Amino acid sequence: MTTAYTHLLDDADTVLRSASRGPWSRTSAFLLRKALESCVREFWRRTQPGMECCRMRTQLLCLAQYVDGATARRAFGAWAALSAACHYHGYELNPTADELRALHDEVRVVAERLHPAGASLDSESPAMRTGLGRI
Repeated sequence: MTTAYTHLLDDADTVLRSASRGPWSRTSAFLLRKALESCVREFWRRTQPGMECCRMRTQLLCLAQYVDGATARRAFGAWAALSAACHYHGYELNPTADELRALHDEVRVVAERLHPAGASLDSESPAMRTGLGRI
């Protein structure tokens, strides 16, 4: 199944491969952050409808109650790094291609863990098994 976040990840990959001129680093960072946010919103839409309307920081903090802690930490860490990369700072360099490639890989891993192929998210969620996801 092709989703919005997979298209965004592919677009970010294309921009990273052609990283030679122009604002490619910020463009990649924006695409990767949008892909991560889209992936997380889709997870909430399927797991706990209504949660996708909360601020992204709140959604990411709540992930630890629904998925394993490592995935939640990866998602929050990638989002924080991408948010920083999306902002211009006169005293910082733009993110490098290697840094963005590592963040691309992190977002892809998070997407694979939040949306395992052929698995029902309701059955994967520890909170759903304990009943916490139905509050």
